[in-house]
Parts: sequence; C-alpha cells; structure tokens
Amino acid sequence: MFDVAIIGGGACGCSMLYELSRYKVNAVLLEKENDVSVGTTKANSAIVHAGYDPEPGTVMARCNVEGNRIIEQLCKDLDILYDKIGSLVLGFSEEDRKTVEKLYHRGIENGVPGLRIVEKEELHQMEPALSDDALFALWAPSGAIINPWELAIAQAEAAVDGGAKVMLDAEVTGIKKNADCFTLQTAQGEVQARFVVNAAGVYTDQIAKMVGDKSFTITPNRGEYFVLDTTQGKLVKHIIFQCPTKVGKGVLVSPTVHGNLIVGPNAEDVDADDADTTASGLHAVRQAAVRSVPNINFRDSIRNFAGVRAISTQDDFIVEESKACKGFFHIAGIKSPGLTSSPAIAREMVQMLHGAGLELEPNPNFVAKRRVLRFKSLSAKERGEAIMRNPLYGTIVCRCETVTEGEIVDAMHRPLAPRSVDGIKRRCTPGMGRCQGGFCGPRVQAIIARELGIPESEVPLDRAGMNIILGRTKEQKEAAEQ
Repeated sequence: MFDVAIIGGGACGCSMLYELSRYKVNAVLLEKENDVSVGTTKANSAIVHAGYDPEPGTVMARCNVEGNRIIEQLCKDLDILYDKIGSLVLGFSEEDRKTVEKLYHRGIENGVPGLRIVEKEELHQMEPALSDDALFALWAPSGAIINPWELAIAQAEAAVDGGAKVMLDAEVTGIKKNADCFTLQTAQGEVQARFVVNAAGVYTDQIAKMVGDKSFTITPNRGEYFVLDTTQGKLVKHIIFQCPTKVGKGVLVSPTVHGNLIVGPNAEDVDADDADTTASGLHAVRQAAVRSVPNINFRDSIRNFAGVRAISTQDDFIVEESKACKGFFHIAGIKSPGLTSSPAIAREMVQMLHGAGLELEPNPNFVAKRRVLRFKSLSAKERGEAIMRNPLYGTIVCRCETVTEGEIVDAMHRPLAPRSVDGIKRRCTPGMGRCQGGFCGPRVQAIIARELGIPESEVPLDRAGMNIILGRTKEQKEAAEQ
C-alpha cells in the first residue's frame, strides 16, 4: 500500500516524485517504458521559458514563472546542465510589433524579470547572424537552456535515493476505486495507493477514463527538429524565437547545453505513438528557421528527431483533483512551457494532496544535492586525479564527446540504473556527437551487459523490443535458407 502512486515518468512525474520525497510519504512512480524521460521529456526544445507567453492569471503563467525560478537553483543542487543565456522574440513587421508589445505587457503582469524591447541596431549587435529583416525583439534575460531528460532523471534518482520507488515496464491497464484506496492494474502486478496522480502525458485522457473522468481530451501534436553539429553551436548566442501563433511558439534556433545548435519545431496533429520525422515537416522547419538565421549550414545536421506534445481541449494546464473521482489528481495537457513549469506544478500538486489528507512530515533522508563527474569538463590536473582514483576514467569510450568508461559505469550504479544504450546516452552523453554512436555504441552495449550480468543481445537501443543484436549473421543466413 502506497500513499501516492504517480502514473508517468516524464518531467512532471519525476518532479512529483522528488517533491514527495521531501516528506515521509510512501510514493511510487509507475512508468510503462524501461526508463524515465523517454517520451515528450526527451524530445523537446530544451528551453527554460521566461514566462511572457501565457495568459496572465492562468496556471500556466503562474507555474511558468515560478518554475523558471525553481529550476535555476534545482540545477545547481542536482548538478544538471543549465545555462541562462536569455531569449529573443524577433519581429519582422509592424504587425509583429503589436505581438511583441503584447508579450512584453503579459510578461510584466506575470512577473517576468528584466523584460525589454530592443531595436534593430542593438539587436544585431547582440546577434550578428540574424537576418537583416529582423527589426526588433523582445529580450528576456531569464530564458535559459537545459538538459531536459537530465532534469527528470536527476530528480528521479534523488527521490529513489531518499526512499521513493520507481517501477519500470509497469504500464497501467486498469484502475479500481475502493473504499479507502485505489487498485492499479499494471504490467508488474497490482499496486494499491491512497492517492493517484495522473501525469501520463499524451495518455492522460486514457488514464482519466479508467476512473470515469471524461472531462478533457488530448490531441497529440508532433514537432520535428534538426540537431546540428558543434560547428554550428556558436552561430547564435541566445534562444531565437519568432512571434508565436495559435499552434505554438514557432520555429526556434538555439544553442544547446552540449554545444550543438537545435532548430525546430513544426506542429502537426498525429497519433500518440507517431514520433517519426518527415521530409515535408523538416523542410517546413528549415524554411521557417532561415527567416531568422539565414546562414545555418544544414549540411552539418547530425540528427533529426520528433517529439509529441499533449494538447488538451482546455486552454490551460489541468492541475487539479478529478471532479469525477475523489483522491484522483490530474497533471494533464502539459504542453509548452511544461518542462519549465514542471517543478512548480509538482509543488502545487503536493499541497493539493496535503489538502486532501496527505500528511507531510519532513523526510530526514531527503536528498537535496548530488554531483556528477563529467570528465570532459575537468582540467588536466583534475583528470589525472580522477584516473588515479579510478583507472576506468582513463579509457575514452566516446571520442566525439570525451566520455570515459568510468562515467558509464558510474551511471550504471546510480539509483535508477539504465537498461539501454540510449539510457546511458541520456545520463552521460556517449553517442551524442558527430558520429552518433557509430564508434562507441558497441562498446557501450558491452559495458551495460557486463555491469548487468546479461548477454549483449538483451541490451536494447532504447525501449524494450528495440533490439540491436538479432542473432549471429551466419546463423541468420542459414536459418533463412532453410
């Protein structure tokens, strides 16, 4: 019997688990995949939004600005890659000026610090690579870039270290409301909890229907991106937006915390599991991006990806107790700026649970800080000292990103051990460089197998079933001939 069961291991679910771990609360996170952060959280713009876009007075506006504030300190405490580089919303016409001024006044009302409108001369001094057609921009110094999946993973690891539980491969297939608790049917067996928090992303409406709640519907919406090599990473210094439209914040161009350049997304309604990139979608992204930054060298693209966002039938974030089922809470319709808002949403939800009867006694084992060794960022002296402590730091596995065997083994023995090649990639970046794992992939696979004590054939690329090794080539050929 748990006090709280959280459904979904994305940014919001992991933030919830972390916030609950501050207290003596017996909490469990149920994730249908073999790792946390493998849905929308791993496939987004990696931006910490300032908070000028949401309508004043909404949950979205409140949690965006508060989340921006929380995340800066959270990244320091949990050693998450983060850089407050600021954002610019470009204007290309007098019609755009009306939009930029509207965003400025919204931001002031929402409490966004440091906002101002910069005119063309100053704008092009700030960003020389911009198109000459860019006439002015809204400058938001509190905008930042982040490693989005690390935000989720770090909080989940710290929560587990502090006594919380994560159940992977535990898809929820049914929920029964009992007199004093819920019984959740999962792929790992039954789980009972006094309270349930539905943070299942694009599947939140399906989970809600399991308790008879049909108050909202989710439309999955796909956004496609380019990731360009580090040769393009310094083309711009800030996050470059265009004026937002009804379908989203538009195509952005931004540095990443890993030194790359990210460009995207478009917006297209799709099925929940359709995270495929398309030629037409990427063409649209490219055409829009060069309006802002015309000299992007797309020949240096090293990866394309797509993420699926949860667009609900309600305009605002849904952060509330279900009106159809007491004790069942929703974190739903969390589109952009959902990543930024997730820590603030979690704190509000914890207080809602407290109001519903959950006791919040401080947890003496709460993990407030963690540190991660990143060999690439160490000085020569620090590298030598690290190798003296552990010779595995002396073996470079990923040449593109300078990732050592020691870092991979460290990740394997952290509280939430990864089970896949991409799980390691999300924790310490092997495979994120120009060759995209062409050199280091097999070695990472072998290390995982060794540390878990399993055959290499059982190590998937990412989610369960994404097998890398299907059999020996000669045996496969002979079987096909027979």
